Amino acid sequence: MKSGPDAVFLDRDGTIMEDAHFIKSPSQVRLIPGAAAAVKRINDAKVPAIVVTNQSGIARGIFKVEDYESVRRHFESLLEAQGAHIDASYYCPHHPSVAACDCRKPATKMFENAMRDFGLDPAKMAYVGDRWRDVIASKKLGGRGIMISSHMTTDEDRRKAQGDGIETAASFKDAVEMLFRSS
Repeated sequence: MKSGPDAVFLDRDGTIMEDAHFIKSPSQVRLIPGAAAAVKRINDAKVPAIVVTNQSGIARGIFKVEDYESVRRHFESLLEAQGAHIDASYYCPHHPSVAACDCRKPATKMFENAMRDFGLDPAKMAYVGDRWRDVIASKKLGGRGIMISSHMTTDEDRRKAQGDGIETAASFKDAVEMLFRSS
């Protein structure tokens, strides 16, 4: 019998790749050590690895959708070179100072779209990210959230996660091990 989630929603910047703040060029992409192995562990469990990422640099005019896509392709090629893959990527190009939306995390629209696209049960999802906004959907929609630590994780993120009963892990690799410990 399968244990673990039916899909894992992953934040990108600060979780799988280094957060260089507004990554607009493939040359800025750096995988976090151990991230490809963690994604491969998800892949080996035959579970979709789905990236859900806020990309407000598009709304702010810092980079274009084409730049985001170029970075995404390069990021995914680095994972593929290590035997891992991302099953789908969803991004929010908005920023509240430019336009309101229902997709920017902590809103749940990107997660809901992915669940619809993949035919997933919200109660069987896992959410991994380095900010509270990345994982709070686990409480809004169901499933299991694990917040990891990065240089972008704030004390406020930690307080909110603790207050919401969201689990924490030191790294993405540790979070994935927690998700699939008994499988």
